[in-house]
This record gives sequence, structure tokens and C-alpha cells, in this order.
Amino acid sequence: MPSSRTGRPPVQRTVRRPAAARTVRDNPVRQLYLRAKKAWDRPLTAYYLILGGSLLIIVLGLVMVYSASQIKALQMSLPGSYFFRKQLLAAAIGAGLLLLASRMPVKLHRALAYPMLAGAVFLMALVQVPGIGMAVNGNQNWISLGGSFQIQPSEFGKLALVLWGADLLARKQDKKLLTQWKHMLVPLVPVAFMLLGLIMLGGDMGTAIILTAILFGLLWLAGAPTRLFVGVLSIAGLIGLILIKTSPNRMARLACIGATEPRSAGADCWQAVHGIYALASGGIFGSGLGASVEKWGQLPEAHTDFIFAVTGEELGLAGTLSVLALFAALGYAGIRVAGRTEDPFVRYAAGGVTTWITAQAVINIGAVLGLLPIAGVPLPLFSYGGSALLPTMFAIGLLIAFARDEPAARAALAMRQPRFGRKRGAGGSARTREPRRWNTMRRRASVARTSGER
Repeated sequence: MPSSRTGRPPVQRTVRRPAAARTVRDNPVRQLYLRAKKAWDRPLTAYYLILGGSLLIIVLGLVMVYSASQIKALQMSLPGSYFFRKQLLAAAIGAGLLLLASRMPVKLHRALAYPMLAGAVFLMALVQVPGIGMAVNGNQNWISLGGSFQIQPSEFGKLALVLWGADLLARKQDKKLLTQWKHMLVPLVPVAFMLLGLIMLGGDMGTAIILTAILFGLLWLAGAPTRLFVGVLSIAGLIGLILIKTSPNRMARLACIGATEPRSAGADCWQAVHGIYALASGGIFGSGLGASVEKWGQLPEAHTDFIFAVTGEELGLAGTLSVLALFAALGYAGIRVAGRTEDPFVRYAAGGVTTWITAQAVINIGAVLGLLPIAGVPLPLFSYGGSALLPTMFAIGLLIAFARDEPAARAALAMRQPRFGRKRGAGGSARTREPRRWNTMRRRASVARTSGER
């Protein structure tokens, strides 16, 4: 070792790292943020959020339906698991529809748009035929299928409007017609108003609000100018105001917003107030599954429209925030799918489905919290009701299919091969057979990736 002038060995000096690099590396919060951001930007994030979030909502909904419906079933001299078994059957059928929709190509979805719309209109008109349609809770919007099974055609009308409207706007965009206001409104708005009229004939104001939200979502995605958007919104608001003013029942529901007493502002606010009581008595972690007090007759529709209140009472603030987080993740994933695609049909359909589920969840939860009037709509994927669950699960299958169809997602899924063994169909002798291709990190790195994958 060479010596210095003083005869001592030279001092080994370390190279100092820049302060900024050392700060980033030594800051665990910054590292966690960067890792989370990297994971959030991966191609399959939307796919996993839609699939995982929807399945968690459905499973938790089944648990809460079983807990919230036992007392109601016993009061009707039925087995305690009666409503749960019906919901489980609907979820099983819906799982098949979800899988089918997630595997169907986009062309087949577009081909189903017109037959589905025609079928929905026919069934919604059939509801008004005496002897076929039946009334539930004052609304004439059900068809009896025999026994205890019923169907609500207006729920399938939401899915039909999404598919048909997305196909219509996509074809008009391909022909450069959406720059003219008449092509943007006709025939989308008249057909939507026809569906709204059929729904309002049965008195179902809540479903009409959801259908209106879907219409506005499609117009917004199509790039409707502000004056046109405001004009349609003003007409719809005026019609809604007239319908509310002419109905004492709807006026009573409007008067119960923010009520704290069972009889407030001269209206019977029993359901709204007891929903607040259920949420207030839950605390942070709730009273435990099955330990709700309000479901013992005080809270009407505990397993349908007000199942969120029972969730808050039994699972507490932690349970309700978990449900809200799952719906927020589902909404974000739908917006991401609609924003990253180049296919206009996929953009309109994904945006329509996201608007539908998000608006319905906001209206249901807002009514339970006393912030909105009680509209009588179920919490999607969560409340009891097969007629609402089946089309919603098919719509979730649509989002899954669209999330898988992204170019970066397709490339990521194509790289996933069996970790061990040869490719399927590789026959022949050991000498002529191709060598096994191992799914190693080196082989993954050698594959050209698209610009959207990290």
C-alpha cells in the first residue's frame, strides 16, 4: 500500500451521497408512498379492484342479509334463513352471468343492446297489464313468476339503457355526428324518457332517478355542451318537482330529511329516524353480528333499503367505512377503465355502469344517513333482491371484460403462464420436443412490454 509523505497510510475517504437521495431512501413514509403509487399504476389494478371489490361487497351483503332478515322471516312464519337462501340463489345465478359477461367479446355486447332494450320495454309495459303486474309497497312495478319469485323489469331497464345508449353514441361518434346537438339528443333522450314514463306509471320515483343519472352520465361522456346539459337537467328537474308536489307520500319523504323525531314536520319519519338510531347505537366496532336491536320490528325494510343501517349497528363505524371504501374503489376502477380505453363503446358503457352503481349507492346511503329523501332503492350488490342483483352483477362482468381488454392488461395477462411444465400440446419425443420455458424473472424482462405497463 503506498504511503503518504508522513509515512502513514492514506485515509480512505467515502463518497458522500446527495442529501436528496439519502432523504428519499431513509424516509419510510416516502418509500411506502412510492410503492403504493407504483402498485396503483399497474395495468391490472382496475381489474383486481373491480373483481375483488365487487366480490367482497356481495359476500358481506350475503352475511348482512342473513343477519337482518331473520326476524322478518320469523314474523312471517317462515324459516329464519328464508331470505338468505333466496339471495344466495340469486348470487349463484348472478355469478354465472358475471362470468359470462366477463368472457363475452365487445361485439357480442353491442349485439345484445337492441334485443335487451326491446325486452326491457316489453316487460315494463307488461307490468301495467291487470292480472300480470303486481304492486309492492304501493309501486306497480313487479311481475309474479309463480310462488314467492318476482321480477322487477325496471332493474333490467337500467342495464338496457347503458348498453343501448353506449352503442348508439359510439356509432354516432364513428360517423362524426356528435358535434350536432340533435344527433346527441335524438333518439337517446326520447327513449330514456319513454323508459322513465313506464317506470313512473308504476310510481317508482327512486328507479326513475337512477335512470336519469345514467342518461346524464352518457351525455356528459359524449361531451354535451354546458347549455345543452343544463337544459336537459332543467326539464328533468321540473318534471321531478311536479311529480313530488303532486304526491303527498313524496312530500312526506322530502320533509323527513334531517329528522330526529319519529314524527317531524307533520310527517311520519319513523323509518328515517330509526335508521339514524341504528347507526348511532353501533359505535366504532358495533354490537356484533346478529345483535341488532332495530331489526326487531322498529326498522322497516331492514334487509332491503335500510340494510346499511343494520350494518352500522352490528359492525359499527368500521363496517360502514369498509363498505364505503369498497364502493369508492369500485367507482375509481370504473372511471379508470372508461378513461384509458380508445374504444368509444367501452368508454360509454363503463362510464354508464359506474354512474349507475355510484349514484344508486349514494342515494341509498344518503337516505339512511338522513341527508337525502328515502327513494326506495336498494344498495347495489348488497341489499336483498334478486331482480336488482342479477343485472348489477352482469354489469360488473362488463367492467371486468373491459378492464381485461386494455392493451397493457392483455399483455400482463398473456405473460402469466404455468410456472412449471411445458406448453399445452407440446408432444413428440424427448429429443424433438422443444425445451421447457421456465417462467423466470429473466425471461419476463426479455419480453417487450407496452408503454402502459410498469
